[in-house]
Amino acid sequence: MNAVEVRNIRIGEGIPKICVPIVGKERKEIIDQAERIAALPEKAADLAEWRADWFGDVMQDGCVEDVLRELRRVLGEMPLLFTFRTVREGGEKAVEGEHYIRLIERATETGYVDLVDVELFMGEGTVREIVKRSHDLGVKVIVSNHDFNSTPAREDILLRMEKMLALGADIPKIAVMPNSKRDVLELLSATEEMTRLHAECPVITMSMGETGVISRICGEAFGSAVTFGSAGKASAPGQMGAKELCTILRLLHRKAGD
Repeated sequence: MNAVEVRNIRIGEGIPKICVPIVGKERKEIIDQAERIAALPEKAADLAEWRADWFGDVMQDGCVEDVLRELRRVLGEMPLLFTFRTVREGGEKAVEGEHYIRLIERATETGYVDLVDVELFMGEGTVREIVKRSHDLGVKVIVSNHDFNSTPAREDILLRMEKMLALGADIPKIAVMPNSKRDVLELLSATEEMTRLHAECPVITMSMGETGVISRICGEAFGSAVTFGSAGKASAPGQMGAKELCTILRLLHRKAGD
Protein backbone atom coordinates (compact mmCIF):
# COMPACT_ATOMS: atom_id res chain seq x y z
CA MET A 1 0.00 0.00 0.00
CA ASN A 2 1.23 3.50 -0.84
CA ALA A 3 0.90 5.86 2.12
CA VAL A 4 -0.53 9.35 1.62
CA GLU A 5 1.83 11.95 3.07
CA VAL A 6 0.20 15.08 4.48
CA ARG A 7 2.44 17.55 6.31
CA ASN A 8 3.94 15.57 9.20
CA ILE A 9 1.95 12.33 8.92
CA ARG A 10 1.81 9.33 6.58
CA ILE A 11 -1.72 8.00 6.31
CA GLY A 12 -1.66 4.26 5.71
CA GLU A 13 1.41 3.45 7.77
CA GLY A 14 1.47 2.11 11.33
CA ILE A 15 -1.26 2.88 13.82
CA PRO A 16 -4.46 4.31 12.30
CA LYS A 17 -4.40 8.09 12.43
CA ILE A 18 -6.91 9.87 14.65
CA CYS A 19 -8.93 12.67 13.06
CA VAL A 20 -10.79 15.01 15.41
CA PRO A 21 -13.81 16.92 14.02
CA ILE A 22 -14.62 20.59 14.61
CA VAL A 23 -18.37 21.13 14.57
CA GLY A 24 -19.02 24.64 15.88
CA LYS A 25 -21.80 26.84 14.52
CA GLU A 26 -20.08 30.16 15.23
CA ARG A 27 -16.54 31.37 14.60
CA LYS A 28 -15.58 31.56 18.29
CA GLU A 29 -16.92 28.07 19.00
CA ILE A 30 -14.95 26.71 16.03
CA ILE A 31 -11.69 28.28 17.16
CA ASP A 32 -12.25 27.19 20.76
CA GLN A 33 -12.65 23.59 19.58
CA ALA A 34 -9.48 23.87 17.51
CA GLU A 35 -7.59 25.08 20.57
CA ARG A 36 -8.81 22.04 22.52
CA ILE A 37 -7.58 19.77 19.74
CA ALA A 38 -4.19 21.50 19.66
CA ALA A 39 -3.90 21.01 23.43
CA LEU A 40 -4.55 17.24 23.31
CA PRO A 41 -1.69 14.95 24.37
CA GLU A 42 0.71 13.81 21.67
CA LYS A 43 -0.80 11.25 19.24
CA ALA A 44 -4.35 11.84 20.52
CA ALA A 45 -5.01 13.92 17.39
CA ASP A 46 -3.10 13.40 14.15
CA LEU A 47 -5.31 15.62 12.03
CA ALA A 48 -8.36 17.85 12.39
CA GLU A 49 -11.51 18.00 10.27
CA TRP A 50 -13.47 21.21 9.96
CA ARG A 51 -17.10 20.26 9.32
CA ALA A 52 -17.97 23.50 7.57
CA ASP A 53 -21.62 22.49 7.10
CA TRP A 54 -22.12 23.29 10.79
CA PHE A 55 -20.87 26.89 10.33
CA GLY A 56 -23.72 29.41 10.20
CA ASP A 57 -21.89 31.79 7.85
CA VAL A 58 -20.42 29.17 5.51
CA MET A 59 -22.11 30.72 2.46
CA GLN A 60 -20.95 34.26 3.20
CA ASP A 61 -18.07 35.52 1.07
CA GLY A 62 -14.82 35.70 3.00
CA CYS A 63 -16.08 33.95 6.13
CA VAL A 64 -14.69 30.52 5.25
CA GLU A 65 -11.25 31.94 4.44
CA ASP A 66 -11.24 33.92 7.68
CA VAL A 67 -12.01 30.82 9.76
CA LEU A 68 -9.49 28.69 7.87
CA ARG A 69 -6.77 31.28 8.41
CA GLU A 70 -7.41 31.19 12.14
CA LEU A 71 -7.61 27.39 12.21
CA ARG A 72 -4.22 27.15 10.53
CA ARG A 73 -2.76 29.54 13.09
CA VAL A 74 -4.15 27.49 16.00
CA LEU A 75 -3.39 24.04 14.60
CA GLY A 76 0.12 24.84 13.40
CA GLU A 77 1.50 21.89 11.41
CA MET A 78 -1.42 19.57 12.16
CA PRO A 79 -3.05 18.55 8.85
CA LEU A 80 -6.50 20.05 8.25
CA LEU A 81 -9.35 18.34 6.37
CA PHE A 82 -12.12 20.54 4.97
CA THR A 83 -15.54 18.86 4.80
CA PHE A 84 -18.98 20.10 3.84
CA ARG A 85 -21.28 17.17 4.61
CA THR A 86 -24.61 17.47 2.80
CA VAL A 87 -27.95 16.74 4.44
CA ARG A 88 -28.49 13.58 2.42
CA GLU A 89 -25.30 12.10 3.90
CA GLY A 90 -25.91 13.18 7.48
CA GLY A 91 -24.76 16.81 7.33
CA GLU A 92 -26.32 20.04 8.50
CA LYS A 93 -27.06 21.85 5.23
CA ALA A 94 -28.07 21.17 1.65
CA VAL A 95 -26.00 22.43 -1.28
CA GLU A 96 -25.87 21.26 -4.87
CA GLY A 97 -23.84 21.42 -8.06
CA GLU A 98 -21.82 24.54 -8.74
CA HIS A 99 -22.34 25.90 -5.22
CA TYR A 100 -20.81 22.73 -3.77
CA ILE A 101 -17.88 22.87 -6.19
CA ARG A 102 -17.23 26.54 -5.53
CA LEU A 103 -17.37 26.10 -1.77
CA ILE A 104 -14.66 23.45 -1.86
CA GLU A 105 -12.64 25.42 -4.41
CA ARG A 106 -12.64 28.48 -2.16
CA ALA A 107 -11.27 26.34 0.67
CA THR A 108 -8.49 24.82 -1.43
CA GLU A 109 -7.52 28.18 -2.90
CA THR A 110 -6.80 29.64 0.54
CA GLY A 111 -3.74 27.42 0.95
CA TYR A 112 -4.78 26.60 4.51
CA VAL A 113 -6.24 23.10 3.99
CA ASP A 114 -4.36 19.88 3.28
CA LEU A 115 -7.26 17.59 2.36
CA VAL A 116 -10.83 18.02 1.19
CA ASP A 117 -13.79 15.64 1.32
CA VAL A 118 -16.04 15.22 -1.71
CA GLU A 119 -19.11 13.00 -1.69
CA LEU A 120 -19.23 10.24 -4.29
CA PHE A 121 -22.91 10.71 -5.02
CA MET A 122 -22.49 14.35 -5.98
CA GLY A 123 -21.86 12.82 -9.42
CA GLU A 124 -18.89 11.83 -11.53
CA GLY A 125 -18.46 15.23 -13.17
CA THR A 126 -18.45 17.07 -9.85
CA VAL A 127 -16.04 14.61 -8.24
CA ARG A 128 -13.61 14.68 -11.17
CA GLU A 129 -13.64 18.48 -11.29
CA ILE A 130 -12.93 18.83 -7.56
CA VAL A 131 -10.23 16.15 -7.67
CA LYS A 132 -8.45 17.85 -10.57
CA ARG A 133 -8.59 21.35 -9.13
CA SER A 134 -7.55 20.16 -5.67
CA HIS A 135 -4.62 18.18 -7.04
CA ASP A 136 -3.52 21.18 -9.09
CA LEU A 137 -3.21 23.06 -5.79
CA GLY A 138 -1.43 20.20 -3.99
CA VAL A 139 -4.47 19.28 -1.87
CA LYS A 140 -5.32 15.61 -1.29
CA VAL A 141 -8.89 14.36 -1.80
CA ILE A 142 -11.00 11.96 0.25
CA VAL A 143 -13.95 10.72 -1.82
CA SER A 144 -16.64 9.59 0.59
CA ASN A 145 -20.01 7.95 1.00
CA HIS A 146 -22.13 7.85 4.17
CA ASP A 147 -25.19 5.66 4.67
CA PHE A 148 -26.99 6.50 7.92
CA ASN A 149 -29.76 3.96 7.35
CA SER A 150 -28.14 0.64 6.53
CA THR A 151 -25.07 -1.34 5.54
CA PRO A 152 -24.81 -2.24 1.84
CA ALA A 153 -23.71 -5.72 0.84
CA ARG A 154 -19.97 -6.37 0.86
CA GLU A 155 -19.87 -6.38 -2.94
CA ASP A 156 -21.59 -2.99 -3.08
CA ILE A 157 -19.17 -1.51 -0.55
CA LEU A 158 -16.26 -2.72 -2.66
CA LEU A 159 -17.80 -1.34 -5.87
CA ARG A 160 -18.27 2.09 -4.28
CA MET A 161 -14.68 2.25 -3.06
CA GLU A 162 -13.36 1.05 -6.42
CA LYS A 163 -15.41 3.80 -8.09
CA MET A 164 -13.84 6.35 -5.75
CA LEU A 165 -10.39 5.20 -6.83
CA ALA A 166 -11.38 5.36 -10.50
CA LEU A 167 -12.44 8.98 -10.01
CA GLY A 168 -9.03 9.91 -8.61
CA ALA A 169 -9.49 9.68 -4.85
CA ASP A 170 -6.31 9.77 -2.81
CA ILE A 171 -8.27 8.07 -0.02
CA PRO A 172 -11.68 6.35 -0.42
CA LYS A 173 -13.96 6.59 2.62
CA ILE A 174 -17.20 4.81 3.44
CA ALA A 175 -19.28 4.98 6.64
CA VAL A 176 -22.37 2.83 7.16
CA MET A 177 -25.03 2.20 9.77
CA PRO A 178 -25.30 -1.38 11.06
CA ASN A 179 -28.65 -2.92 11.86
CA SER A 180 -27.01 -6.06 13.25
CA LYS A 181 -23.62 -7.42 14.30
CA ARG A 182 -23.47 -9.20 10.95
CA ASP A 183 -23.54 -5.80 9.24
CA VAL A 184 -20.38 -4.83 11.11
CA LEU A 185 -18.70 -8.01 9.90
CA GLU A 186 -19.79 -7.17 6.35
CA LEU A 187 -18.09 -3.79 6.55
CA LEU A 188 -14.91 -5.23 8.09
CA SER A 189 -14.78 -7.99 5.49
CA ALA A 190 -15.07 -5.46 2.67
CA THR A 191 -12.33 -3.34 4.26
CA GLU A 192 -9.96 -6.29 4.52
CA GLU A 193 -10.60 -7.33 0.92
CA MET A 194 -10.23 -3.80 -0.40
CA THR A 195 -6.86 -3.28 1.25
CA ARG A 196 -5.61 -6.76 0.42
CA LEU A 197 -6.62 -7.02 -3.21
CA HIS A 198 -7.68 -3.69 -4.66
CA ALA A 199 -6.34 -0.57 -2.99
CA GLU A 200 -3.31 1.29 -4.27
CA CYS A 201 -3.82 3.76 -1.43
CA PRO A 202 -5.18 3.88 2.13
CA VAL A 203 -8.91 3.53 2.79
CA ILE A 204 -11.13 4.77 5.59
CA THR A 205 -14.13 2.74 6.72
CA MET A 206 -16.35 2.70 9.76
CA SER A 207 -19.55 1.18 11.04
CA MET A 208 -21.46 3.81 13.02
CA GLY A 209 -23.48 3.74 16.23
CA GLU A 210 -22.92 1.66 19.34
CA THR A 211 -23.01 -1.61 17.41
CA GLY A 212 -20.21 -0.44 15.14
CA VAL A 213 -17.82 0.92 17.76
CA ILE A 214 -15.46 -2.02 17.30
CA SER A 215 -14.81 -0.87 13.71
CA ARG A 216 -13.36 2.40 15.03
CA ILE A 217 -10.59 0.66 16.96
CA CYS A 218 -9.64 -2.33 14.79
CA GLY A 219 -8.43 -0.49 11.70
CA GLU A 220 -4.87 -1.77 12.01
CA ALA A 221 -6.15 -5.35 11.81
CA PHE A 222 -8.64 -4.89 8.96
CA GLY A 223 -7.12 -2.01 6.98
CA SER A 224 -8.86 1.28 7.80
CA ALA A 225 -6.14 3.94 7.96
CA VAL A 226 -8.00 6.72 9.82
CA THR A 227 -10.48 6.73 12.66
CA PHE A 228 -12.47 9.63 14.10
CA GLY A 229 -12.49 10.65 17.75
CA SER A 230 -14.01 13.66 19.45
CA ALA A 231 -12.60 16.37 21.67
CA GLY A 232 -16.00 17.43 22.96
CA LYS A 233 -18.88 17.33 20.48
CA ALA A 234 -19.02 14.28 18.19
CA SER A 235 -19.79 14.60 14.48
CA ALA A 236 -21.25 11.10 14.03
CA PRO A 237 -22.91 8.42 16.19
CA GLY A 238 -20.51 6.07 17.93
CA GLN A 239 -17.49 8.39 18.05
CA MET A 240 -15.24 7.87 21.07
CA GLY A 241 -13.19 10.50 22.85
CA ALA A 242 -9.86 11.09 21.11
CA LYS A 243 -7.73 10.47 24.21
CA GLU A 244 -9.54 7.22 25.01
CA LEU A 245 -9.26 6.16 21.39
CA CYS A 246 -5.53 6.87 21.34
CA THR A 247 -4.96 4.70 24.42
CA ILE A 248 -6.85 1.75 22.92
CA LEU A 249 -5.15 2.00 19.51
CA ARG A 250 -1.68 2.09 21.03
CA LEU A 251 -2.45 -0.85 23.32
CA LEU A 252 -3.74 -2.92 20.40
CA HIS A 253 -0.65 -1.97 18.37
CA ARG A 254 1.68 -3.16 21.13
CA LYS A 255 -0.22 -6.43 21.59
CA ALA A 256 -0.17 -7.09 17.83
CA GLY A 257 3.60 -6.85 17.96
CA ASP A 258 4.02 -9.27 20.88
